Amino acid sequence: MAYVVGEPCVKCKYTDCVKACPVDAFREGVNTLVIDPATCIDCDACVPVCPTQAITSGTATPAGWDLAEWKEYNAFYANLWPVISKGKEPMEGADDVAQEKGKLAAFDPSPFTG
Repeated sequence: MAYVVGEPCVKCKYTDCVKACPVDAFREGVNTLVIDPATCIDCDACVPVCPTQAITSGTATPAGWDLAEWKEYNAFYANLWPVISKGKEPMEGADDVAQEKGKLAAFDPSPFTG
């Protein structure tokens, strides 16, 4: 089961996970990342480096977000958004909103175009 990026990543987009991923499984949207389930090799390298604890296995449900919904988002947007293969600076203000709850309303489905 592929790993899943969830709500805690929205408005932060830290890329420690991207740097740890050996197979370029991450895709980049305007204000979040997702994992391509077809590329993810379930290596667990991304989980411990995520500062917002936004990454989980496809079976463990973190408190506060709907795993089924985020599995769908990851699978859907992974087919639309570009690969991100190098780390970069987090979004402006990421540290201020990293632990914020209810960030789904701010989710932007647009691809990052650089």
